[in-house]
Amino acid sequence: MGLQIGDIVPRKEVKFEELRGKVIAVDAFNAIYQFLSSIRQPDGTPLMDSKQRVTSHLSGLFYRNIALLAEGIKLIYVFDGEYHVLKEKTHEKRQEAKESMKDKYEQAKEEEDFEAMGRYSRGFMKLNAEMLAESRELLEAMGIAVYQAPGEGEMQCAELVKSGQAFAVASQDYDTLAVGGKRLIQNLTLSRKKKTRSGYIFIAPEMIEYEKVLNELGIDGDQLISLAILVGTDFNPGGVKGIGPKKALSLVKEKKYPVAIFKELEEQGRLDFKWQEVFEIFKKPNVTREKVSMPKISEAKIREILVERHDFSLERVNNQLDKLKGVKEQAKQKTLF
Repeated sequence: MGLQIGDIVPRKEVKFEELRGKVIAVDAFNAIYQFLSSIRQPDGTPLMDSKQRVTSHLSGLFYRNIALLAEGIKLIYVFDGEYHVLKEKTHEKRQEAKESMKDKYEQAKEEEDFEAMGRYSRGFMKLNAEMLAESRELLEAMGIAVYQAPGEGEMQCAELVKSGQAFAVASQDYDTLAVGGKRLIQNLTLSRKKKTRSGYIFIAPEMIEYEKVLNELGIDGDQLISLAILVGTDFNPGGVKGIGPKKALSLVKEKKYPVAIFKELEEQGRLDFKWQEVFEIFKKPNVTREKVSMPKISEAKIREILVERHDFSLERVNNQLDKLKGVKEQAKQKTLF
């Protein structure tokens, strides 16, 4: 769900050469869920091993991250901690949406409508604790840093950028901007095409910079948080009825200060949430400032997880490991010079 302000924020296309040598903080849950839902067979069935255990997420983590590492990009995967109690409504809405998609999938299955099966199957997959634990295990074996957030992973990603431990946050959501994340990169994938209902569309990595957002919209950080609350966040889903991004922008620029922005709406009885509580979550996010620790690559562990546990092709895994070794050698040479 997340914050939806894509229509009003400035962005620019960024080339992979510009990201070479940079550290990117990735919202782990967001990324792993995308792999789980997008890497599918034509009828929507996820990839599975001989024991019928889902492996789509492992495939995405392994092959796509090696492609990014080969481009000289360094990665930190940040995992969520405890979610805030105000996020309960968002979880309930997501669960309802999943159940609806599952019902539609079962109906499409009965009708042998494989196209519809493929479309609906992506909407009700769940990431369980075992999937997340094994994802962490694989990432560390690949030499990719794993970071545990005390609260929201995306807010912790923003903190890593603000503290200088990362260059940018990689996410399709905009929440990181509301907590002052300096740079947000969307579409961080080597794939240049994205499948939609109307066909394939061209995509490219895009960077959104916090300061440019504030300057172009003519607002400050507190106004951006207020705008986010008006539009709706995971902590107040739906925001204020009848207020979209453009109207919210006009309102925060007119009223200027959070108290003034929300006072009139409160008097009109248009708020069904306590805006101060949501504002505080973004103003003082639950994050840690511990240093990132980069693990060492373990080829043996990668083979054990993928080949021995989950029946991945040994030849294909070895080919990718050769790429990974090449990345490691390049890094050594740069250090020497």
